[in-house]
Amino acid sequence: MHTVFAPDARKELRLFSAGEAADLLNISTSFLRKLHFDGKIPDVHMTPGGRRHYSAENLAEIRKILEASAKTKGTYLRGRREGDKLQVLSFLNFKGGSGKTTSAIHAAQRLALKGYRVLCIDVDPQASLTTLFGYRPEYDFLDSGTIYDAIRYEDPLPLSDIIQKTFFTGIDLAPGGLMLQEFEHETPQALINNTPPPFFARLATAIQEVEADYDLVIFDCPPQLGYLTMSALCASTGILITVVPNMLDVASMSQFLQMSADLLDVVSNAGASMDFDFLRFLINRYEPNDGPQQQVLAFLRQLFGDEVMVASMLKSTAISDAGLTHQTIYEVDRSQFHRNTYDRAMDSLNLVNDEIETLIQKAWGR
Repeated sequence: MHTVFAPDARKELRLFSAGEAADLLNISTSFLRKLHFDGKIPDVHMTPGGRRHYSAENLAEIRKILEASAKTKGTYLRGRREGDKLQVLSFLNFKGGSGKTTSAIHAAQRLALKGYRVLCIDVDPQASLTTLFGYRPEYDFLDSGTIYDAIRYEDPLPLSDIIQKTFFTGIDLAPGGLMLQEFEHETPQALINNTPPPFFARLATAIQEVEADYDLVIFDCPPQLGYLTMSALCASTGILITVVPNMLDVASMSQFLQMSADLLDVVSNAGASMDFDFLRFLINRYEPNDGPQQQVLAFLRQLFGDEVMVASMLKSTAISDAGLTHQTIYEVDRSQFHRNTYDRAMDSLNLVNDEIETLIQKAWGR
């Protein structure tokens, strides 16, 4: 902990190569070079060898310049336009270790790098997502400062008071922490007292205050079907259920879906809105050479058809190794890994997150 969290240290995002920058901007490297040559975009960091490296701020600035001269509106800034509703995604499963937090943070970072304004909300008392953003929930938010303060029943604070800027350009965070467990304990009493708004509407109500500032909200849900998860579900427009393709996990997911359906029926009858733009199963920690996993995946595709995402998140030592230092694949440098391992993990994550982006764009009618 002393190594990862030095007393005054703050996480910083690495620089991106010209190839990575061009890919994120959806242009060719030759066009990016030409933009520099013509003086249309500002200078960026250059190595002694003459290679350009781009910060996330550089990418955001270039994106705005390109959008200003684009023939089609929204070519480079693909976020919300007037009339588009805020997209709220929940990553959830009943079972711990199914990759909810890993999937949520990689999706948030990829979409932020592509120009979306993202708010991450950590509704898990274990606060793994908050930790990955360089905070220490057990110290930084021991008594206050978590999303609990915005959804508690007595004197809730505005969500804008809780939101923290992160080291990752384009992503803000509403932190999680152990205090969130109090919400689970206080809700039964609030139901008896009929305290408004009811538990299932509290997250949605809190988000309304900051809705105009973001294109996308991402919930990292706890591995249980409690009041927090239900509240996140009721605020969501899209659901991503992470599942590891083995029979034990599928059996657990089956129970989770059964319980969710029963509970959501009850909540829906109490007046909650259950209007999702999409629900998808995201296959996690997939090993293509594992015969039994292939069988389970084929079984899931047969059961759920198009609701199983086309792209799967591969099991990779690169993702686990990055996690050792509380980092993601998008934060670590390629030189720290075997190139093939890193590229394989990166390609897998990009395919998954670009498919999520397509679902968001489709929900906006594009």
